[in-house]
Amino acid sequence: MQNAIEKFKTNYRLQRKIIVVLFTIVPVALLLVFSYLPLVKMIQYSFTNWDGISAHSKFVGLQNYKTVLTNPQYIQVFKVSLYYFAVAILQLAVAMLLAVVLSYKVKFPNLWKGLVFFPYLINGVAIGFIFLYFYKQQGTLDTILHFFGLDSWIKLWLGNRSTNNWSIAMTSLWRYTGYNFLLFFGAIQSVDPEIYEAADMDGANKWQQFRYIMFPAIREIFLVNVILSVSGCLSAFDTPYIMTNGANGTSTFVIQTINTAFKFNKLGLASAMAIVLLIIIIIVTVVQRLATREKD
Repeated sequence: MQNAIEKFKTNYRLQRKIIVVLFTIVPVALLLVFSYLPLVKMIQYSFTNWDGISAHSKFVGLQNYKTVLTNPQYIQVFKVSLYYFAVAILQLAVAMLLAVVLSYKVKFPNLWKGLVFFPYLINGVAIGFIFLYFYKQQGTLDTILHFFGLDSWIKLWLGNRSTNNWSIAMTSLWRYTGYNFLLFFGAIQSVDPEIYEAADMDGANKWQQFRYIMFPAIREIFLVNVILSVSGCLSAFDTPYIMTNGANGTSTFVIQTINTAFKFNKLGLASAMAIVLLIIIIIVTVVQRLATREKD
């Protein structure tokens, strides 16, 4: 009887291992075929001058990487990312302000929370078209300015190099404020209400409550979002592509990579650009992990 029980347990363990392997092998195979193998091939292409069409390519070493990091045409896209990063900092500040305000007793709090978060639910392509008509000549923005008698402020928002990148970057202020607001608001609400009551009894004003209670609760989230904004600014694609297609100095890193690969048939150079972006994102991820790891 004991031997039968032991045999049953052995067979059960074997069957469980087989089931685990069978259920794991399919996603692992898909991951290898569609993620890691293309990554290896992309690294290989980044050292060649392959045009994406011909059957042969020439090994050029680090020339593609040198072009990406030294050619002004490609350096420019990094400068464009600074507009998005500046607006991202403003967006985090606005989200923090809204989270702090709505953490106090206000009328219709759920309505305000819904209005703030709603833009994040809209597809990026739809947002691109919304703001395309918002910024177009004699569009929504020009109509509003004309209504208030501010005709001197009316410009070619997307056609003027002094305003086009700012105009496109400002769309992220409307799009992502709700997401960060939700993170900040949740962190503030996680603080024990008795702490706020004790602060009130001790005579702490709203600023002191924010400085010593609320901000410490959201400090790590704020730091993480600042770090992630770096990779987000470099990978901006859908909104600027819909609004300007990267024309007139608005091309982002991803748009430039796509144009290099499929418009100018320089797949080797585009692969090097993609690897550079991957390295930057890995560095940002490592910095994020170091900045948010638990302290002793």
